[in-house]
Amino acid sequence: MNTEFFNALDALEKERGIPKQYMLERVEAALISAFKKDKGGADNVRVVLDSDKKEVKVYQVKTIVEEVTNPHTEITLDEAKKVNRKFISGGVAVIGGTVDIELKTKNFGRISAQTAKQVIIQGIREAEHQKMKDAYESKRGEIVTAQIIKIDPVNGNVIVHTGTSEAVLIPDQQIPGEVYNVGDRIKVFIAEVNRETKGPLVTISRRHPGLVKRLFEIEIPEIQDGTVIIKSISREAGSRTKIAVESRDENVDPVGACIGNHGSRIASILSELGNEKIDVIKYSENPEEYVRAALSPATVTSVTLDGERSCRVIVDADQLSLAIGKEGQNARLAARLTGFKTIDIKTV
Repeated sequence: MNTEFFNALDALEKERGIPKQYMLERVEAALISAFKKDKGGADNVRVVLDSDKKEVKVYQVKTIVEEVTNPHTEITLDEAKKVNRKFISGGVAVIGGTVDIELKTKNFGRISAQTAKQVIIQGIREAEHQKMKDAYESKRGEIVTAQIIKIDPVNGNVIVHTGTSEAVLIPDQQIPGEVYNVGDRIKVFIAEVNRETKGPLVTISRRHPGLVKRLFEIEIPEIQDGTVIIKSISREAGSRTKIAVESRDENVDPVGACIGNHGSRIASILSELGNEKIDVIKYSENPEEYVRAALSPATVTSVTLDGERSCRVIVDADQLSLAIGKEGQNARLAARLTGFKTIDIKTV
């Protein structure tokens, strides 16, 4: 039986990646818990798990006394002398010393055995949970391709398999207006990994600005090699994104590198996002120039700083609605992109 037990731990380590030492610690805790159940809460127990000999030994540790008042924790000197010396502290039975009495685990009661079983099962679950958590932790801030396996018609949750485990794409993290079908493969952004036991293990998103950022980093070679860097990004998923880029090479146009000839490079990104509009902006250390570019596609006449985090922008009358955007979206995204609290847009 012991051999089968250790073989099972070896199989767990090999097939599920659960460390054998971790499970040995859980089994030790389970056996101690079972002993306490049998002995009314007494904790004078020692567990020996020998992987080499494939042996499981449980000992009840008793104190040697002149007169026994608690048979669960004490033993007389005469009885102690009958025990093998290797199980006596110091090898000699003396008053005040201790002796290990081997217990047969098969003698544990049904309730105690059930307790031990539950502890072991819980240990396996925790180990697998930790393994998944570690796998997701390494992917935090990355994009993974997931397959849709179920759509909840009641709450709108989309259940996907990420290759590591199942995860839930909740409505708040979905792109507004996007249609999902079982079997579809979609790219999701690993936004957060929960370190606590409560709540979802991982938060995946199609709405997070990081999704667009990583798509650019994957699709644009100049961003991959560091020639072009992304300085800022603001997004209203499903509608519009503004992304500011800067070139470290004066011979490379950062905007052109991202868009490509006739939009060839940005096409795959737009397709992945359901043709969400994307404005690629050239970053500038000059705040006025930066705001002017951020309000693209509108043409700006002048920009005047009005405090640290606000500015006044003048545009021609025919550019006003374009600069502000539908329901103020263009100005709002430009403000987030540049870090300005307010951008006050007026005509001449």
